[in-house]
Amino acid sequence: MATGRTHRPATRSRGIPEATVARLPLYLRALTALSERSVPTVSSEELAAAAGVNSAKLRKDFSYLGSYGTRGVGYDVEYLVYQISRELGLTQDWPVVIVGIGNLGAALANYGGFASRGFRVAALIDADPAMAGTPVAGMPVQHTDELEKIISDNGVSIGVISTPAGAAQQVCERLVAAGVTSILNFAPTVLSVPEGVDVRKVDLSIELQILAFHEQRKAGEDAAPEGPVPPVSAKQQRKGPDGDVPAVMPA
Repeated sequence: MATGRTHRPATRSRGIPEATVARLPLYLRALTALSERSVPTVSSEELAAAAGVNSAKLRKDFSYLGSYGTRGVGYDVEYLVYQISRELGLTQDWPVVIVGIGNLGAALANYGGFASRGFRVAALIDADPAMAGTPVAGMPVQHTDELEKIISDNGVSIGVISTPAGAAQQVCERLVAAGVTSILNFAPTVLSVPEGVDVRKVDLSIELQILAFHEQRKAGEDAAPEGPVPPVSAKQQRKGPDGDVPAVMPA
């Protein structure tokens, strides 16, 4: 039996601010790219630019890891890769289950980045009996009736939910009851979980809406709303703080 649920990073994670933790994967991605090019050292300015942050923030973040670099040389790339991987818990094997093998779930199952980043997809689970036994990404899909046994047998502590919104909360509750303590939620709904369970939500529609907002700003289309201007009430036409200017000027 796997022992994924008992693994915990033997580091100072509890003393690192959440904002820093959120940036560590960005640094790791940039450092991994440097490592693949056999770059031995990197300056804080170069690494900050590659990660999309400013160098002062990077140096502050690394100080929480006890890594300060060497003046005139920079940071050792391989050591930082190890240090950040250890801090994030990626130097150990984390079994993961994906529940909901529709188009999105199948795409996640086929994502090659899990194995290279310390995660092993232990099982693919779906509620559709017709899916049972169907191979996806080289693994047979298993029915949700087996969920609790799968989690127990594989020592799973991380679950990925990619079900329709209506099924997500029930799946979440079953995962938690079976011992899962961290959930990555792709379902377009907010999950309710007990204390001690961490949820990260990935909502593609929200991200697109935020991009649409910025596109509108760039196009200058947010200046004035279209349509008729609502009438100004008598209360709104009262004198302003200077005593002689209406608080709201009618169009």
